[in-house]
Amino acid sequence: MFTGIVRELGVVVSTLDRGGDRVLGVRAPSTASKTNVGDSVSINGCCLTAGAVQGDRITFHAVSETLARTTLGRLEADDPVNVEAALRAGEPLGGHYVQGHIDGVGRVQSVEAEGEGLRVFVEASDDVLRYCVEKGSVTVDGISLTIAEVANDAFAAALVPHTLEVTSLSGLVPGREVNIEVDVLAKYVERLLASGGNRGA
Repeated sequence: MFTGIVRELGVVVSTLDRGGDRVLGVRAPSTASKTNVGDSVSINGCCLTAGAVQGDRITFHAVSETLARTTLGRLEADDPVNVEAALRAGEPLGGHYVQGHIDGVGRVQSVEAEGEGLRVFVEASDDVLRYCVEKGSVTVDGISLTIAEVANDAFAAALVPHTLEVTSLSGLVPGREVNIEVDVLAKYVERLLASGGNRGA
């Protein structure tokens, strides 16, 4: 479980494609110092298992299923990535409940200056947009954001200066693909309503 509050901006230092899978090496000194082999770490919103930890570097093995459903297969050396270690008992929940399970890949539609921040529109599929509501939560590349607006084919989020400073979202440009995870609570509500709230009663 994660919160969508990025703890560190890491850097991809190596990629190795092997049999349809991909091995990623990420330099993230702060996270690496607290990570053991087998721990869960969110990389751009994707929950991955640490396969090796060497100094300031963590190595992950992303299987073909993960690559097919996320943007991890497009990462290259020197690309910045948003890093968050799994939530530990007693730590504050600063964002919202995030599983690290990507629901879809969206595409940046537009990036507009708004005060000292940015307003970003992300084009998404109907399967994603059905769970998006104004003032609700959504995760974009591992970052917990509040939805500012929902259009027919996209949602908008307002990015404050701090988010732009400490995450990879400062580099957003139209056409860029991003990982999206909707609020899991919305899925549970939908499921309960569909069953009339009587399942298991």
